[in-house]
Amino acid sequence: MNITKNQSGNVTILNMSGRLDLASGASLKEKIQQEFEAGNVRIHLNLAKVDFINSSGLGALVSLMKETRLKHGRLTMSNLAAYVAEIFEITQLSHIFEIYETEEAAIASYNSTMPVQ
Repeated sequence: MNITKNQSGNVTILNMSGRLDLASGASLKEKIQQEFEAGNVRIHLNLAKVDFINSSGLGALVSLMKETRLKHGRLTMSNLAAYVAEIFEITQLSHIFEIYETEEAAIASYNSTMPVQ
């Protein structure tokens, strides 16, 4: 998996491509931990180029969601490929995560909510 970072205001955007599985899930967790250590707790994951996700990848995302909430932050996702979106629907994780159609909509949602304390 390849992960690149952008910034939009106070939101850290991680663009992911490839497979989200056990190995890449660990890499993603490490990358987000670095963001937390830098004080960045508003994280957006753009999954436009993620073409595969398995239970280990889902587990990594659930773990990251929990960690983000413990840090009083926020984690959003966007641009899920049809296959990935279907996995989120089947597992009902689509009801747990904040998933947006586009990155722009997700970033706009940070501006319309109360600031993180």
